[in-house]
Amino acid sequence: MIDTAPVKETAVLIGLCTHTQDMDHTNEYLDELAFLVETAGGVPIKRFIQKMEHPDPRSYVGSGKLQEIHDWIKEHPVDMIVFDDELSPSQIRNIEKSLEIRILDRNNLILDIFARRAQTSYACTQVELAQNEYLLPRLTRMWTHLEKQRGGIGLRGPGEQEIETDRRILRYRISLLKAKLEEIDKQMATQRKNRRDMVRVALVGYTNVGKSTIMNLLSKSDLFAENKLFATLDTTVRKVVIETQPFLLSDTVGFIRKLPHSLVESFKSTLDEVREADVLVHIADISHPGFEEQINIVKQTLTDIKASDKPTIMVFNKIDAYRFVQKDADDLSPATKENLTLEELEKTWMAHENLHSLFISATLKQNIEKLKDTLYTEVRKIVMARYPENQY
Repeated sequence: MIDTAPVKETAVLIGLCTHTQDMDHTNEYLDELAFLVETAGGVPIKRFIQKMEHPDPRSYVGSGKLQEIHDWIKEHPVDMIVFDDELSPSQIRNIEKSLEIRILDRNNLILDIFARRAQTSYACTQVELAQNEYLLPRLTRMWTHLEKQRGGIGLRGPGEQEIETDRRILRYRISLLKAKLEEIDKQMATQRKNRRDMVRVALVGYTNVGKSTIMNLLSKSDLFAENKLFATLDTTVRKVVIETQPFLLSDTVGFIRKLPHSLVESFKSTLDEVREADVLVHIADISHPGFEEQINIVKQTLTDIKASDKPTIMVFNKIDAYRFVQKDADDLSPATKENLTLEELEKTWMAHENLHSLFISATLKQNIEKLKDTLYTEVRKIVMARYPENQY
C-alpha cells in the first residue's frame, strides 16, 4: 500500500538571548515559534540559541554560531531554518548564501499560516495584500524559489503572479488589493451601522486562548475551534440572548507577539469590530506560563488600534489545565504565580484591575453561568443608559 500522506517539512529554530530577553523568555518564545511551525504543517527538530547584546546586522547570529548551524545541517537533513524575529532582505540573502538552505523569519511563517487559514474572499484579500507587501522588498531573494514553483512552508504565495511578475506589476497588484479592501471596508461599515441599535460585545485575546470555544458556548453556534494558532481569521458575529436580553457577540482574530505590521494594517476592518464594540471580553489562558505577558501584548495591541478605553471583562480560561507548584517549606524566596493556587491568584491584581475578573474552563463548562450573568449585567446597564424610555 502506497502512503500518500504529505511528508512534513523539518525545521531548525533560531533565537537570541539578549540583555532585554533572558534565557527563560527565549526558550518560551521558541516554544511558541515551534507551535507556529507545527500549525503551518512542519516539524521542529532542533533549536539554536545565541547569547549576544543585539542581533548581528549582517547575519542575525554571529559567524561562529552560523558555522555551528551550517555543520549541523550538513549532518542532519533539514528543509528550512526559521528565525524568531523579522529579518531584513540583506540578512536573509547573507544567511542563505552561508547555509544554502531555505530561510524563513517569524513574519513569513505567520503570513503562511494566515494563507492556510483564510477561507472567505475578504480574508484571502487581506492576507494576499500582507504577503505582497512582505514580498516586495524581498523579491530578488524569493525569485529562485518561485521560478521552480516549489511548495512548502513560507512559499505559499498569492498565486502564479509571484512567479512572472516584477516589482512594478507587484506594486500595481498591491494598489488593486488596497482598492478592493477599501470597497469591502465600506460595505462592512454599512453592516456595522445597521447593527448600531444593539449592544455589541467583542471577544479579544492572544491566539489559542479559547475565544471560539467560548463563542460557541455563548451563542450555541458551531464555529471552527481547535488547538492551533490563528484558527479564526474572519470576524464572526452572532446574536446572543441571555435572560431575554439580546446583544451581538463577535469573535475576532487572535493577537500574537510581534504580529506583522502589514497584517495589522490589512486586517484593520476586521479589528473595527473591536474598536466599535461597547464591551470587550478579554480572554487569557491562565495555564500558559507567560499569560501575563500575553495579556500585556493584547492590551498594547488594543492601545495601538485605539480600543483600550472600553469597559473590559477579564476572563481567565483553561483553569482545568492550571498547574499549582507547591513550594518547599524551607524555600524563603518570594512566591511566584506558579506557587499560588487559583484561589490565591483570584485575590491578586487580577481581581481589581478590570471591570470583572472571572475564572472559567470553556471545555469543561465551569463557571460559564457566572460569565453569562456578568455579560447580562453589563449589557443591561448599557441598554438602560442608552434607551431610558424602554426601562421596565
